[in-house]
Amino acid sequence: MLDKFSSLKQFNLPVFILALSFILSAKLIFAEEAKESSIIINGDNVEYSTDNKEVVATGNIEVTYKGSKLTCNRLKVNMLTKEGLAEGNARLEDKKGVVTGDRIVYNFADKTGVIYNADFRANPYFGKAKKMEKVSDAEFTAKGGYFTTCSMDHPHYRFAAKKINMFPGDKMQAQKATLYLGAVPLLYLPRFNYSMKEPIMHVQVEPGKSKDWGLYMLSIWRMNLTEHASGRGFLDYRSKLGWAEGYGLNYTDSGFGKGDFKFYYTKEKQQFKKFISGESLNYTRYFLRWRHKWDIDPRTNFTTELVKITDMRRKKDATHQFLKDYFFREYEKDSEPLSYGLFHHSFNYSSLDILYQMRTNHWFDQIEKKPEINYSLPSLQLGQTPFYFENTSQMGTYNKKGSGLDDDLTDTRIDTKNTLSQPMKVAFIQFRPFVSSRQTFYDKGANGRDEIVRTIFYSGADMSTKFFRVFDVKSNFLKLDINGLRHVITPTIGYLYTHTPTIPGINIKQIDSVDSINRGNTASLSLSNKLQTKRNGQSIDFVDFLITTDYIIDPKTGDNAFLTNTGKKLTGQLDDVLFKLKIIPYSWVHFESDATYEHSDHDNVNYNRFSLVNYDLSFDLGKERTFTVGQRYERKGLNEVTLGYDWRISPKWKFSLYSRFNYKKSATIDRGWREQQFTVTRDLHCWELEMSLDKIKNSGSSIYFTFRLKAFPENEFGFDQTTGRKKSGVQ
Repeated sequence: MLDKFSSLKQFNLPVFILALSFILSAKLIFAEEAKESSIIINGDNVEYSTDNKEVVATGNIEVTYKGSKLTCNRLKVNMLTKEGLAEGNARLEDKKGVVTGDRIVYNFADKTGVIYNADFRANPYFGKAKKMEKVSDAEFTAKGGYFTTCSMDHPHYRFAAKKINMFPGDKMQAQKATLYLGAVPLLYLPRFNYSMKEPIMHVQVEPGKSKDWGLYMLSIWRMNLTEHASGRGFLDYRSKLGWAEGYGLNYTDSGFGKGDFKFYYTKEKQQFKKFISGESLNYTRYFLRWRHKWDIDPRTNFTTELVKITDMRRKKDATHQFLKDYFFREYEKDSEPLSYGLFHHSFNYSSLDILYQMRTNHWFDQIEKKPEINYSLPSLQLGQTPFYFENTSQMGTYNKKGSGLDDDLTDTRIDTKNTLSQPMKVAFIQFRPFVSSRQTFYDKGANGRDEIVRTIFYSGADMSTKFFRVFDVKSNFLKLDINGLRHVITPTIGYLYTHTPTIPGINIKQIDSVDSINRGNTASLSLSNKLQTKRNGQSIDFVDFLITTDYIIDPKTGDNAFLTNTGKKLTGQLDDVLFKLKIIPYSWVHFESDATYEHSDHDNVNYNRFSLVNYDLSFDLGKERTFTVGQRYERKGLNEVTLGYDWRISPKWKFSLYSRFNYKKSATIDRGWREQQFTVTRDLHCWELEMSLDKIKNSGSSIYFTFRLKAFPENEFGFDQTTGRKKSGVQ
């Protein structure tokens, strides 16, 4: 007994407990201490071999390391090399996605491995592969498999390929890919390259019908040319106009900037008119645009845009314009695009711009600048004095081009404006008085001979202050959720006096607004009212109301104190009053409005009426349940009410309504419905099908369908003839 007791005294209790835990414990957590992180293994049965530094585990196994999580039924891991073999319901998960397979060979250190008979999910993609390699933390390669955005076990559609390269969150590449719809092959692609950063279909087709085009079919074909360049092909047919084609190029920054190029060509064939008149009415029309931006260094960049339009039809009929007829959205943004090159450089406290602008389309009335140099020095404190100095200078040669032969005006001008100000605080008012002197040199006057120098003197002041009061109000009356109220009032007054120029405008060629400066004496008035409260711990503007106007103190024009058409002396007058109002009574209700109140015209005739009123009221009644109503009133135009309604009836069905009604009859527009559109949307799991009936006054009715890929809502294949719908209310 004594010998046995002596043996027990020498017995190592911690070793005994560790050995016992391997046998009796249902779960063991093994951690290898490391500087960066540890491999943590949870399992029903875990054994560690000190000889070869391996861990063997069976049962419900879970391994976590550096953000990766591995689960399986059987596992062997070398703790030195961090290489492991997982079998039986193997699953690998990290922030990039999830992969499951029969067997996974994985290196935890560099996050690489091979998965056999793999199923993968890297949103929004799903797929399968016989063999899948995790090349790096940001790249997977699948061989002998497919990918899709349909999450069904048997997807509605899929791309099957010999080899698939996936870069989660970036792009998807495939070689020898075949598109299947169910079990039916539809399309073979030798190479497929799809960017998830710009989720747009590589092939888009849009059939439809319109009054001006007749039946049409528009198509865009996109292709990735290089790592930094992608191309587009256009092939369109319009039954009333004929065929049109074109191509485009987008290139990303590769050292010398980024940009895009677009060319679109058509030879219109007016078949019906040719039959009536016997005259051949074929019009050559094309559009070319190149845009480029180069960031030379953090302070310097160069931007250029070249637009060239050839339009034989416009020569016959000036009501036509290529952009208006073919690319109406671009026409709405800029109906007469400019061609220019702009160089910009920022100094420590000033900037320099050199602009070269030319007219490339001769039916546009535009100003050429060859070139114009602008230097800007913002408000800069003069040493330790309370005064601030700012300067804007401009030098250029200008050619004002008109559509007529005698409309051209050419001038060279140097213009500089120097301002001295002294910001200060007088009691509770922020006060900034200033004086300015402006000199403008012209190489030729209006007579085309004399050099002239014009001097203009300015003076004025800006004043503003802020008043606020906090009301300790907490109420849920009408469920408004008011948690304190803060009323902020901000009045602002600006005064500007412009002395009569030393050279009257009649002696100067009128190129732009610089040449038309005249005597002025104006006060700008603004009053802002805000009611603020807190909702969910955040401050919001419960009510925001802004009023602005100008008061013309002494509206004289040059030396003339009387209007020639009325003989009445001009007196001080209030200009138009602008109103802006925004109210958020509830988190799900939003009201926004703006209005223009006409006080008088330049003849001192008092109107005192609203010339423009817009409002937009929207209700967010839940997920995919919205209702909007708006109105746009123009005194000399429309009085149009718009309604929008979207309602998810069930998980599979959604109903939408959009309509416009005009209450005001004019010489060109009748009273009544201008547009009514009804849309029913059916969820097809990975696609959505929209079925719409659209009735537009003077354009007829149409029925069209739109298929939209749910994973990428921007992707559409549809029978949609609309080129952009106006939303309700304020535009």
